[in-house]
Amino acid sequence: MLENNVDIHSIFAPEHGFRGIADAGELIENQQDSKTGIPIISLYGKNKKPSVDQLTEVEVMVFDLQDVGVRFFTYLSTLHLVMEACAENNIPLIVLDRPNPNLHYVDGPVMEKKYTSFLGMHPVPIVYGMTIGEYARMINGEGWLKSNITCQLNVIPVENYFRNSTYEITVRPSPNLPNAQSIALYPSLCLLEQTVMSVGRGTDFQFQIYGHPKLTNNNFSFTPVPNFGSKNPKFKNILCYGVDLTKANRPNQLKLKWLMDAYRSFPDPNNFFLKGFNRIVGNSNLKEQLISRVNKKEIRKSWEPKLNAFKEIRKKYLIYN
Repeated sequence: MLENNVDIHSIFAPEHGFRGIADAGELIENQQDSKTGIPIISLYGKNKKPSVDQLTEVEVMVFDLQDVGVRFFTYLSTLHLVMEACAENNIPLIVLDRPNPNLHYVDGPVMEKKYTSFLGMHPVPIVYGMTIGEYARMINGEGWLKSNITCQLNVIPVENYFRNSTYEITVRPSPNLPNAQSIALYPSLCLLEQTVMSVGRGTDFQFQIYGHPKLTNNNFSFTPVPNFGSKNPKFKNILCYGVDLTKANRPNQLKLKWLMDAYRSFPDPNNFFLKGFNRIVGNSNLKEQLISRVNKKEIRKSWEPKLNAFKEIRKKYLIYN
């Protein structure tokens, strides 16, 4: 943009910061970009939504973030709040669409309203099978912005992109998604984050392994240590035993097996779930089903009515064939 003499008023940065190097959940301060001198306004610090003052003199907003197609990846919530701020301040929004590496399936429980948070603001399944541009169209079309306002939205499509296209991200979309395997397993393994299990933060195999110090019956082991993206990982400097999924096949659905295996093999099941588990899942049913030893087929069947209803809504906003 600078090379084309576009006057950039400011840059709004989501979780992980403008350069994508901050830890998950780490608050970001406003700063000035060292390369360009442009002011960077954090949307993961004092405010998550651009304020009226921050939008003064802004004529048009451009949204360009690499999503991974998963409900609890917070760039969706940033998109929602940016759209809302633009709508309230009469600012057109251009979304530069990007491929979704998890576009090939739609799966998981649809989020219930009571579990709405920055980890999920909309009644969508964990994996929703849409690009971020398509998702922006759905936010507008379904009236999900405050008071049913709509944003002046213009989605710039990806050329020569189709729903059956495969796409491998070459730059980390966040510090703990280092490669295609981690991105493919992220929807399933992130459910283990709100349990006592480690999902490999503090190793070189984030979201490709899982384990716990008490799973001593497993031959595979790893020791989390502070590293890029995780200054204080779960079980820091403690030997964990678990499962290596670095060679697992790319899933075509949410994989319940790993969550169920971890729960059933843990020696203290009464202390397996953390308080955020229902929030990240989007309902309370899955936890109850796991405790009651409901089988995978029945769990998946319980998702079907809301999942099918979502798929019908989704059709209205798809751009790519």
